[in-house]
Amino acid sequence: MRYYSVILILVCSAFAKAQTSRAYSNEFLNIGVDAAALGMSNAVVASTSNVNAGYWNPAGLMQLEEKEISLMHSSYFANIAQYNYGAYAMPIDDQSAIGFSVIRFSVDDILNTTQLIDDQGNINYDRISTFSTADWAVTASYARESKLDGFSYGGNVKIIRRVIGDFASSIGFGIDLGVQLERGKWKFGAMVRDITTTYNTWSIDEDEFATVSDAVENQNQELPETTEITLPKLQLGIAREFVFHYDHVLLAEVDLNMRFIQTNDIFSSGSISATPALGLQYGYTDLVFVRAGVGNFQNVQQLDGNDDVTFQPNIGIGFKYKGISVDYALTDIGDQSAALYSNVFSLNIDLSVFR
Repeated sequence: MRYYSVILILVCSAFAKAQTSRAYSNEFLNIGVDAAALGMSNAVVASTSNVNAGYWNPAGLMQLEEKEISLMHSSYFANIAQYNYGAYAMPIDDQSAIGFSVIRFSVDDILNTTQLIDDQGNINYDRISTFSTADWAVTASYARESKLDGFSYGGNVKIIRRVIGDFASSIGFGIDLGVQLERGKWKFGAMVRDITTTYNTWSIDEDEFATVSDAVENQNQELPETTEITLPKLQLGIAREFVFHYDHVLLAEVDLNMRFIQTNDIFSSGSISATPALGLQYGYTDLVFVRAGVGNFQNVQQLDGNDDVTFQPNIGIGFKYKGISVDYALTDIGDQSAALYSNVFSLNIDLSVFR
């Protein structure tokens, strides 16, 4: 039981620290969606062109020809945390498209043992309860083709809801903007996340939060701040397709992911940080796909005080038949970085297959 009490305290402690961190807030939105994209280490901002473009770059929704849906599931921390995603998108006409998506990242059924022992020192197992900590994001996307040939643009409006049992909850709003440009076999893309900065306003139940403070003496005695700010991020990408003998297609993309704050990214200064990502996809007759990518290059301080560069290699495979795509990705193979290792599965369906 003490083990679960420690988990409870760590969760609430992490919540408290998150309120003052602007470099890493709402990080669940940076994990990514779609096993195909994750297999390419998220290097898809220029080439994304299906229902999942609502997440990666809403301008890519202009490539849709039919209504599509997408579902994804992955788990982290030995299946303790669950990540689920669903999306729907459709073209409105030849010049515009819309999409909607939902993300939930959660740890469920956490045992709350703070009331296990009463003021007289008596143990009562009936006083144990459970709670969940969950991050939600609901996004509406819109894309439009411009009068400039090959150029499209789009945006997201997102509502973010975060809940930590009965202890605290928050709500926030954000806006993303993206563009894509296609010139021959070359594709270019840019995506600005949280362009106006995203503010999460927290509501804290002081009585419930006090139970955590009382569980361990001298821990979590002060309430955290009630406003969390997510600063803008910029993603730039360039991609190209190479076709061999009609049936063999190689897609290669290089992205640069930038934050406007100092982090552990491989390129970092006082006001900006950046890390590259490279993704490859080989497709045969638009039926079988093999993917690989590397990204998330970080400077990580070792025990001896020196910095080592870590990176995250990903691989994946996919199958597509009559508008139904099933994809799998294995992220952070070989545990080469501090990132989360996971098996990711996703399903994309072109709804015209049911006509």
